[in-house]
Amino acid sequence: MTLLWDADPAAKDRYDFAVGQVNRLDTQAAMVRALEEAPHEPLVLIGPDVDMESACQFSEFVRVERPEVGVLLLRRRLDVNVLGQALRSGVREVITADDLTGLADAARRSRELTSRVAGHTADSGGGTKSARVVTVFSAKGGVGKTTFATNLSAYLASTGAKVLLIDLDLAFGDVGISLQMLPQNSIIDLVSMAGHIDEQAIKSVITKHDSGLDMISAPAEPSDADRIPGSIVAELIRVAKRHYDYILLDTPPAFTSHVLAAFDDSDLLVLIATLDIPAVKNLRLTLDTLDLLGNAKDTRLIVLNRSDAKVGLRAEDVVAALKQDIAVMVPNSQAVPASVNRGVPIILDEPKHPVSVALRDLAERFVRAPEPAAADGDQRPGASSNGRSSRWSLSRGGNR
Repeated sequence: MTLLWDADPAAKDRYDFAVGQVNRLDTQAAMVRALEEAPHEPLVLIGPDVDMESACQFSEFVRVERPEVGVLLLRRRLDVNVLGQALRSGVREVITADDLTGLADAARRSRELTSRVAGHTADSGGGTKSARVVTVFSAKGGVGKTTFATNLSAYLASTGAKVLLIDLDLAFGDVGISLQMLPQNSIIDLVSMAGHIDEQAIKSVITKHDSGLDMISAPAEPSDADRIPGSIVAELIRVAKRHYDYILLDTPPAFTSHVLAAFDDSDLLVLIATLDIPAVKNLRLTLDTLDLLGNAKDTRLIVLNRSDAKVGLRAEDVVAALKQDIAVMVPNSQAVPASVNRGVPIILDEPKHPVSVALRDLAERFVRAPEPAAADGDQRPGASSNGRSSRWSLSRGGNR
């Protein structure tokens, strides 16, 4: 069923005649959702009253996310500026709104082109790759987000997986310095490519680490953070998902537009707590905020860092405050800041260290892409392969 973006209820009957059955939607967000729910839909129409900027923005999204889909743009009148904008944004053809015969011909040509594109993809033998996206977050600074993100990324890369680590702490990111990397480019260089980010664009801004992971660093100047829109992050993740096995996102301790874009595209949120009241309070507020945003609860993973620190607060106090189990507890150790100062992930430098063992357990049980679901149902982030819960909870009183 052809998707039509048009606010006019009468548009459906008008264009049904030219292109067959039409599903009319009146907002861009509804069009995006409908396209996601229709993986084999070959054709999209944009009505004549949709403003040109929004039409081009949506067409650019389709070109990146679903390049085989044909976008046809309807306008009240045609001029050189309209045709030029449409061509640059990836629209296949522009047709006057009252030319139903021309629309029918354009729809036929577009479907034939889509068929050839789909056939070429099938002949090449490649399926659509989609990376597992993992965001590491805490609303409080200093809890170990960057240490988790760098160690998990380095470990996954060392196993042969293709990993991209993105530093979304755009003002004060430490991923590069934590890994002793000297990036020549950063995410700021993608701003000029907005709407046109592709594999080559990503390659132009990555820095490679000895472990094999690719890293996109935060800008060198904190002031550049304000120049990076959240849409850049969303576009970067969408494109990178086709070329990597895992994408890990290190974040600032705030709900910025970039962090919200990361949440929207994430398969797993690693939420870090420590044994101090501010960290637990902020994590409780984070969980409430995620509920308000409609984030799925089964994508969240609570990790307690420095879990054996003797500071007057216990793991069961954290569970009681959060009303949610702890998935993994990572012990406290002076070896961690020492490894950061050396610029070497502890998970690779000291693989038998208790911290490394806990991080590897986190990677293997929760971060790695899950195996196909067994007959008794899907595995949730907090379920082990034998189906028993592997989380630490108040009722069990211990780490399992």
